[in-house]
Amino acid sequence: MNLLFSINQKFIPLWEQCMATILRHGGAVRYDVYVLHSDLTAEDGARMRAALRPQDSCTLVEVPDGLFEGFPETGRYPLQIYYRLAAPLLLPEALGRILYLDVDTVVLNSLVPLYTSDFAGTAFMACSHTGRFLDRVNQARLDLEEGVPYLNSGVLMMNLALLRGTLRLADIRDYAEQYRRRLILPDQDILTGLFGDKALVLDSRVYNMTDRLFVRCAALPAERLTLDWVRQNTVVVHYLGKPKPWQKNYIGPLGVFYKEELALTQAGTKEA
Repeated sequence: MNLLFSINQKFIPLWEQCMATILRHGGAVRYDVYVLHSDLTAEDGARMRAALRPQDSCTLVEVPDGLFEGFPETGRYPLQIYYRLAAPLLLPEALGRILYLDVDTVVLNSLVPLYTSDFAGTAFMACSHTGRFLDRVNQARLDLEEGVPYLNSGVLMMNLALLRGTLRLADIRDYAEQYRRRLILPDQDILTGLFGDKALVLDSRVYNMTDRLFVRCAALPAERLTLDWVRQNTVVVHYLGKPKPWQKNYIGPLGVFYKEELALTQAGTKEA
């Protein structure tokens, strides 16, 4: 299974914890991990490889200087958020598909059904957390056609074979420039603007569960989701926004899974 991450050096501990949950629950015999970056060292690479099993691999892919120069960035949204958009142009051509994950995720069940799913001719598989009203707002803000969903970029199945023939870095840059003053979540806005109509939308409850989504679904009479349902059915829990479970003042209901997984990781480290 090919996995993709995009981080800078300070996120290595979060990557290690995310990866630990994948090794426990992800279900693949082997993981080939690719990490897009601009500041990781050889020592960082050795540390990350040490977090994997002997059969797994970790390849650091340095993004060329200036590739995203001038793109909108803030402390919360550094340039690394754009790297995933150019992944098809940066990764080895032999790769046909890859699963991208943000590091503020934990994996609770097997990733294999998602990874082996049919793209059905689409460029991405992704989730959407917006309802009909916000979809319309985003369609107006980003000049999208009616019916185009707003995509979350935290969990992405990428059809690399298709994207290599259609993706151009110039298109990403042109879109960023054209909509610079309208961008709110820059990478997601660009992903949706360029590929929202070329994506297969997944069930967010299964592949991109968030605290807000859980609270909403738990209150719906037709669903009444529980934490046990999440434990048994959700594949990826995504801790969107702030604060996170590892930060002060976090009160989200899904933090229990981060704490449980962290305890397992720490117990395994002590045993080793």
